[in-house]
Amino acid sequence: MDRKSYAFTYEISVRDYECDMQGIVNNSVYQNYLEHVRHEYLKHVGIDFSDYARQGINLVVVRAELDYKYPLTSGDSFVVGLTISRESPLKFAFYQDIFRLPDYKLVMKAKIIGTALNHRQRPEIPDALKAIFSTAVE
Repeated sequence: MDRKSYAFTYEISVRDYECDMQGIVNNSVYQNYLEHVRHEYLKHVGIDFSDYARQGINLVVVRAELDYKYPLTSGDSFVVGLTISRESPLKFAFYQDIFRLPDYKLVMKAKIIGTALNHRQRPEIPDALKAIFSTAVE
C-alpha cells in the first residue's frame, strides 16, 4: 500500500461482535467500515455530513461494488485507503481499499458511487463537495 496514492487513510480494529459463526467479519460489516471512513474523510476536508442533512442535503449511495479478497478476523487491525473522483456531473465515486495490518494484505477493493440530493430530492452537488474533486488524488 502506497499511502501517497490515497487522499485519506484511516485505521480501525475488528470487534468480536462483527464476526459471524465462521469466525470472520460478516460481509455486511465491511460496508459499515467503508461508510465510517467516508464520513471521517468528509469531516477531514471540512464537510459536515450531519449539517448537510439538517440543511435538507442528503449524500446518498446509488451503487456499491465490493470485491472481497481476504477475510478479517476478530482483533485484526486494518487500514482503509480512500480516493474520490467525479464520475459525472451529478455523481462521484469513492474508491476504497482495505488492507490488514501489519502485513498490508489486501482485504477488499470497493467503488462506492454517490450523489447529493437537494431539499427537493433532486440530484445537485454542493459547491463544497465540488471543491474536493480538484484537490483529490487521481
